[in-house]
Amino acid sequence: MQAFRIPELKKRILFNMAMLAVFVLGAHIPVPGVDHNRLDALFGQGGFLGLVDVFSGGALRKMTVFAMGITPYINASIIMQMLTLAIPFLESLSKEGEAGRKQIAKYTRYGTVVLAVIQAIGFAMSFRAATTGVLGVIQMVVVMTAGTIFLLWVGEQITEKGIGNGVSIVIFAGIMTSLPFQTSVVAASVRNGFVSPISVIVLGLLFVGTVLGIVFITQATRRIPIQHVKRVVGMRMTQSGGGSFLPIKVNTAGVIPIIFAISIVLLPAQLLNNFPQRDGFIGTLKNMANNLSPGTTWYAMLIYVVLIVVFTYFYTAVVMNVQEMSDNLKRYGNYIPGIRPGKPTFDYLDRVVSRITLAGAVFLAAVAVVQYIAPIVTGVTSFNLIGGTSLLIVVGVAIESMQAVEAQLLMRNYEGFIKGSGSS
Repeated sequence: MQAFRIPELKKRILFNMAMLAVFVLGAHIPVPGVDHNRLDALFGQGGFLGLVDVFSGGALRKMTVFAMGITPYINASIIMQMLTLAIPFLESLSKEGEAGRKQIAKYTRYGTVVLAVIQAIGFAMSFRAATTGVLGVIQMVVVMTAGTIFLLWVGEQITEKGIGNGVSIVIFAGIMTSLPFQTSVVAASVRNGFVSPISVIVLGLLFVGTVLGIVFITQATRRIPIQHVKRVVGMRMTQSGGGSFLPIKVNTAGVIPIIFAISIVLLPAQLLNNFPQRDGFIGTLKNMANNLSPGTTWYAMLIYVVLIVVFTYFYTAVVMNVQEMSDNLKRYGNYIPGIRPGKPTFDYLDRVVSRITLAGAVFLAAVAVVQYIAPIVTGVTSFNLIGGTSLLIVVGVAIESMQAVEAQLLMRNYEGFIKGSGSS
């Protein structure tokens, strides 16, 4: 492999592997003060706990030091992005270059600590039946919070000294850590006759097809032609004219809309399940909340899909400022052939972005629903990596990491990480 022939690149790849080994080790160190036999019974209920458990690579189910994974940082990052649009001070910081980004990153870390403590307390209350008293609750909160902060540090070290985005790779490692366990459960189901080999083959084909679809949509872009005009600056002419493209990704929002949607539909059940009452008004609310979980009823699935579409448009509008794109084209003397600068350009870009966003929203909804349809079609209920956030993150991080290695190789005039993909 060409990557290991370059000392610096080899060092970065080995550093990634070492940090992933640290993650796997921490995912097997249990939190003190927890009755793990009672914990298994609590996880039989699924729901929000199962979602967080996927991101932690099964560490939450085993209640290890990395039980919360990097989830508090994800939430803090999303909240900070929203606040950047709402608070002028943060918005000005985001436009100050590297110094501003470092300051926002510092605020995000502070927010991660706060959210980690809150989430750890929430888990401690949810798992109070599995704890060994007040001391056990305190130990759980402290250890889980420290584990999340340590994982954040690991992610930052990977970004600085390794290959790719460190936080994304930590999430990737958490999801992939649960893959051997899920595969072993499916194999045991086949051996015991609970699942037929044909169902597993259908599951495999559905898995491969979903991966191919994610790769295609993740890489897909709508290239809008841009024409450059000649300009005279001082005594010389700049920009000799010519054309280029303005790329707009089909899936600009990434996996964020699915995270938003699943969090909202599962939040009522998660809150209400903390109440001991099973009858009366609270019991009725619990049943209604549990019926909102995707995969339970047809209307719950419809609500889930609608929320994904809505959040896709919302998040795309947050990260992609069409008015700013239009103004920048006009400011630098560029234009779209056949479209006049100014409002016509804005209207055209807004129309294109809206259509592209619809395609991305439908794609995200389809991927999110696959994980609930697959068990019905195949009868295999123990393989959770077939769709939703998990597969999107795994494929996205894999593509991002390959591109990072590819870029390093092409900088050194190698043919590339992917055979035959060298520069022309």
